[in-house]
Amino acid sequence: MNPASKKIEIATKRGGTSQPAVRPRRTALLPLLLAGSALLGANAAAWADTTVELSAEATRTAPNDLARATVFTEASGATPGEPGKQVNSKLGEALRLAKAANGVQVQSSGTQTYPTYGKNGKVEGWRVRSELQLESADPTVLSELLGKLQAADLGLGSLSFAPSPATRAKAEDAATEEAIAAFKERAKRISATLGQPYKIKQLSVSSHSRAPGPMYRMAAPMMADAAAAPMPVEAGQSQVTVTVSGQIELDK
Repeated sequence: MNPASKKIEIATKRGGTSQPAVRPRRTALLPLLLAGSALLGANAAAWADTTVELSAEATRTAPNDLARATVFTEASGATPGEPGKQVNSKLGEALRLAKAANGVQVQSSGTQTYPTYGKNGKVEGWRVRSELQLESADPTVLSELLGKLQAADLGLGSLSFAPSPATRAKAEDAATEEAIAAFKERAKRISATLGQPYKIKQLSVSSHSRAPGPMYRMAAPMMADAAAAPMPVEAGQSQVTVTVSGQIELDK
């Protein structure tokens, strides 16, 4: 027999009989202890990683101090040349009036020439239409200009009002501060209710504004003999809303 393969036994004598010593079975308890520790650690980690999604918003009112308008002129004729001359003449007068108005920016927005058809499907004539875009931070000045343009036989395509970039930025900054404060207050309430401290994990800020639609719209020009009176307008106000959304993480 190989001496290395011999088992060594520690004997004790009980009643003259030699018996092997009994060793405590500690190895059976070790897996249970490890499993329990792992379970407690997993629960603690899961609670520490708990996140709550929430959002808050705030709204500020901003005056519509920027006015935009589109005016147009159009004419028809048997050939493209004749209505084109009429449109160019009226457009030149409109540009002269617009450039003379203080604080009004003017820009040509395009000219269209297209045929008109009769009942037999053949071309019977041509129509030319040209537009100008007007913008001013003074609605009163723009109102006076629109009255003159209508008296010069130009039509008003659209008129709208909105906050200027500087006015909108001021209202947006104020609404952002209020929305963030509301977000923090809501996070504190959730934290207090659950009895756990929190920290902000993720945050995003977005904004949008609700402005009134076009204040005035017409499809045909005024009569040439209309009085050059200022157009009655009301700029009104817009609402600038800021939304703050994100996640908070509950600590241990």
